[in-house]
Amino acid sequence: MKIKRIYEAPEPEDGYRMLIDRIWPRGVSKGEANLDEWNKDIAPSTELRKWFGHKPEFFEEFSKRYKVELRNKTEELKRIKAIAKKQNLTLLYAAKNEQINQAVVLEEVLEGIK
Repeated sequence: MKIKRIYEAPEPEDGYRMLIDRIWPRGVSKGEANLDEWNKDIAPSTELRKWFGHKPEFFEEFSKRYKVELRNKTEELKRIKAIAKKQNLTLLYAAKNEQINQAVVLEEVLEGIK
């Protein structure tokens, strides 16, 4: 499993490409995205996304709140983990900062699932 910005070119080793943003990324056509799935349900809630605003000083609290939201999505997390066990899985996001975004948090949560 890996994470990658949606703006980076698709590569064969990406395997299953899953966009995990609630809003479609600007400037990317559906064809360019080359997605296997757009999973809006696993993305942070609109309220949490707006509160966070990708401010570095809010990331720790954002991470905690997003993990709380993910607790209610156990079946979806298991389904995503099953995909990752069968093939390469790339979680795609649009955020500019590669260290502070929902994909970092989601990847950590998924890696904790047996």
